[in-house]
Amino acid sequence: MTLVPLDTGIHAWLADDPGDGRPNAGLVVDEDAATAIDTLCVPSQTEAFVAEVETLGLRVRRTVLTGSTIESVGGSALFTMSGMYGREQTSIHLDQPPTPDIYRRLHPAVADEFDDELRTRPISHIVNEVVRLTPAVTLHPCSGSQQENLVAVVGGAGICFAGAMASFGVTPRCYQGDPARWADELDTILDLAPVIIPGHGPIGGEEEVRDLQGYLRACVAAAGDAAAIPPGPWDSWTQREFDEINVERAAMLARGDDTIPPSMLRAAGL
Repeated sequence: MTLVPLDTGIHAWLADDPGDGRPNAGLVVDEDAATAIDTLCVPSQTEAFVAEVETLGLRVRRTVLTGSTIESVGGSALFTMSGMYGREQTSIHLDQPPTPDIYRRLHPAVADEFDDELRTRPISHIVNEVVRLTPAVTLHPCSGSQQENLVAVVGGAGICFAGAMASFGVTPRCYQGDPARWADELDTILDLAPVIIPGHGPIGGEEEVRDLQGYLRACVAAAGDAAAIPPGPWDSWTQREFDEINVERAAMLARGDDTIPPSMLRAAGL
């Protein structure tokens, strides 16, 4: 993974081989300290990120979690002196014990790094409205990949760290969110900034957001049949096996069922 400078004091931590279990993160530097956006998935990723921050002579005073899945929060325990900012759903999830057995099944590429003693840090600050976190960073609540998400915007540089709300070139796995609402909320994210740092995949902009939006709407239109997703830019994406989960989730929500899709439960070994 690589720390990529985007603008003065603004960095993206990008996976060299993006995919499931290999997410991105962000770092924004203010006069007092730095703000991290997401904490990556497993120790080797977070330790490298933290080490790189330390070589810059920085300390992380604030950590923003864009969602509650392990890919956003897995390294949170390493940010020991940082305030943790996230939505109420993320707070509820982090108050529960981690489930390393399930993470190993869901993220086989990094399964050997999920220790049975895995710990995460709880949320210290719940964000339910737009907040000016620092002179540089504004937090915007949203919804889509989960019922409650959060994005961090550096308005002066035109950059949005979308985290869990964006996946470019990598098929998302929307098992506790709403594909239809996610697609609609991507319009709002584009209004916030033209440059989007996704939770998975390379840095993008309107074209990549529109591709993701089209995919999510195709999942809704498929009406429960993953084979009904038409050809599109997503044909070259990795991990298309997640189609089944996304299509099933959209169909379940359409009939008023807000439970976890059976296809996701099978993937988790439940």
